[in-house]
Amino acid sequence: MSDKKASGQPPKDSGPDMNRRTLLKAGLATGGAAASAAALSGAAMADSDRLITEIQDWNRYLGDGVQANPYGMPSEFEAHVVRRDVEWLTASTESSINFTPLHELDGILTPNGLCFERHHGGVAEISPADHRLMINGLVDTPLVFTMEDLKRFPRENRIYFLECAANSGMEWRGAQLNGCQYTHGMIHCVMYTGVPLKYLLEEAGVKTTGKWVMPEGADSSAMTRSIPMEKALDDCLVAFKMNGEALRPEQGYPLRLVVPGWEGNMWVKWLRRLEVGDQPWHQREETSKYTDLLASGKARRFTWVMDAKSVVTNPSPQAPITHGKGPLVISGVAWSGNGKITRVDVSIDGGRNWKTARLDGPSLPKAMHRFYLDIDWDGSELLLQSRAMDEEGFFQPTKDELRIARGENSIYHNNGIQTWHVKGDGTVENVEVA
Repeated sequence: MSDKKASGQPPKDSGPDMNRRTLLKAGLATGGAAASAAALSGAAMADSDRLITEIQDWNRYLGDGVQANPYGMPSEFEAHVVRRDVEWLTASTESSINFTPLHELDGILTPNGLCFERHHGGVAEISPADHRLMINGLVDTPLVFTMEDLKRFPRENRIYFLECAANSGMEWRGAQLNGCQYTHGMIHCVMYTGVPLKYLLEEAGVKTTGKWVMPEGADSSAMTRSIPMEKALDDCLVAFKMNGEALRPEQGYPLRLVVPGWEGNMWVKWLRRLEVGDQPWHQREETSKYTDLLASGKARRFTWVMDAKSVVTNPSPQAPITHGKGPLVISGVAWSGNGKITRVDVSIDGGRNWKTARLDGPSLPKAMHRFYLDIDWDGSELLLQSRAMDEEGFFQPTKDELRIARGENSIYHNNGIQTWHVKGDGTVENVEVA
């Protein structure tokens, strides 16, 4: 759980009231809408006038027909918006990770083709006709389901974030990687469609001694974790679709477990078996891995919940300010495994002063939330930070507060406040402030 609980309200908002209206009013006062547009665009608008006053090639010729791309693809001008990995991070790509390009996205939903990947044995390619899900252990009736069987159960649609426990893990000892794609990109948020796990367990009949569930994956790593029965019967889903279409192979096609708000390692992909037991199994991924090593040498186990966290995605190192002085939209995402995000504050001076950002879009429990702060940038250097508060009253600690509580041996559950240094020329760097 979080090491810092809010005692009362966060520090009062302060700082100048800088917003787009300031510039627009100034423009209108000096010559109406034309002056306002000139203030916003400057010389760039004059240079590009011919693009609106002259006929362009795309106005002259017919484009592709409706069947040129039977499965739609992004524009060729968006070819740079892709997942990326860090080559030196692991010995092989079969047991590695790539990262969601958070700085290129808006809203709260992640396109399927950009959801980060984490594999322990590479992607398993499984025909849905051959896939089976078994429930065994402390149940009245062991069962085996086909994919067709599962689709006959009542299904639900739920939007959740999925975050790897190691997200931001490389930042524990200081600023390391220059880009929110790399510091925070082990996360995505999609709509899952599937069958509540409780329906399947009820069908098998859990014995009174059944207190835990162990999901197992069908990939070569045979991923397994222990999940308390209370969570299994609460909000877990056995999902076969995301954002309306079938799961992608790298996301567990044809079947995966959804464990809302809890670390991604528990969301077992290529789900093939659910064993019910009377105690946790203490598998490799919950003993030698996915535990939090403290400064004392002791390890915290079963730290499942992903606590309140946020990051400014624009501007950031991969998304510098390119338009110069004037109106600037600061944007980012926040999330919490405890439920909804109720507030996000943004600081432009390294945490000395804070302003409450505007949350926009759906506000759903255990899902991403999008925040914005509109300012008038005067070209001075900024130290951008954001901090999130959730409905349980937890808010993001600083990195120093986390280190005091846990030391610097950990890899997992780093939800400390991130700082971006915006320079006068608009470039941005990953830094820390004491």
